[in-house]
Amino acid sequence: LTCVSLWLQEHDIETAHGVLHVTMRGVPKGNRPIILTYHDIGLNHKSCFNTLFNYEDMLEITQHFAVVHVDAPGQQEGAPPFPSGYRYPTMDELAEMLPSVMTQVNSVIGIGVGAGAYVLSHFALNNPTLVEGLVLINIDPCAEGWIDWAASKLTGWTSNLVDIIMGHHFSTDELTENQELIQTYRLHITHDINQDNLALFCGSYQYRKDLDIERPIVGLNEDTVKTLTCPALLVVGDTSPAVEAVVECNSRLNPTKTTLLKMADCGGLPQVVQPGKLTEAFKYFDNKNTQNFSVMENTQKQNHNTQNDNKNIQNYHKHTQNEKISYKMTRKTHKIRE
Repeated sequence: LTCVSLWLQEHDIETAHGVLHVTMRGVPKGNRPIILTYHDIGLNHKSCFNTLFNYEDMLEITQHFAVVHVDAPGQQEGAPPFPSGYRYPTMDELAEMLPSVMTQVNSVIGIGVGAGAYVLSHFALNNPTLVEGLVLINIDPCAEGWIDWAASKLTGWTSNLVDIIMGHHFSTDELTENQELIQTYRLHITHDINQDNLALFCGSYQYRKDLDIERPIVGLNEDTVKTLTCPALLVVGDTSPAVEAVVECNSRLNPTKTTLLKMADCGGLPQVVQPGKLTEAFKYFDNKNTQNFSVMENTQKQNHNTQNDNKNIQNYHKHTQNEKISYKMTRKTHKIRE
């Protein structure tokens, strides 16, 4: 833990569409890709990813890969308000900002949640040679706005921005049953992010375009159709509000390169509630298609005995026909860890 903290660096990077705040853990290692993360609306890199990246097994992985956490413009803690009349970047422009982060690296493995998953997908479509794999949590490839839908789920609630974002992240059951988790994130969204800046980011996501991707047909258009060309792991909790959107995205991707992981007994933030299961899936997902995920698997084998590895593999159930992996998990509540 001490070594990781010593290599933590924060930077503000100028791009054609404004300034990006990035946090790097570790340093790029040879020709290996970096792990690049992008958070969802209402979150920043800390509240979205700290639980996952502070998890013991993930720390072992990141000893061998540098990690770059991107905060969307104005969403980091302590961000100043934008000036009056400021035009927030569109989702397309947010994706166009990412090459500026990669001046010293050759490629990335992306991990995105919600709006961040959309941004990383758009980046991969525009720059397929730069992306070696994507983990897309709660991805929605469609253009329709979510605000009216979210508000309709909040019967009896005042539809202010915080309530709408909570409805975006959590199911109705979670909002009523998992009070500790809900209170933690409600306080974070309300107090840790500039509310005007947050509204601008939400507006950009609400008015996003359709990703305009479609599933290739073998022997007909696999070389010409617009879709992700890298391996992709789609992740969603089985009670998440994003289930239908993630299933829709899965239907538009190449089934030979895509895995759909639907986590049992899990809601809208699997990287927070079930970091262990997500780390396990991250280690093994599609390693036959990409050398770098094989590197991660081999790294993990060097740090665990064979018995534990076999137990992990036995718990990893992959249903090839439906491209779904289901885990029986115990619901846990995790505080946001600094």
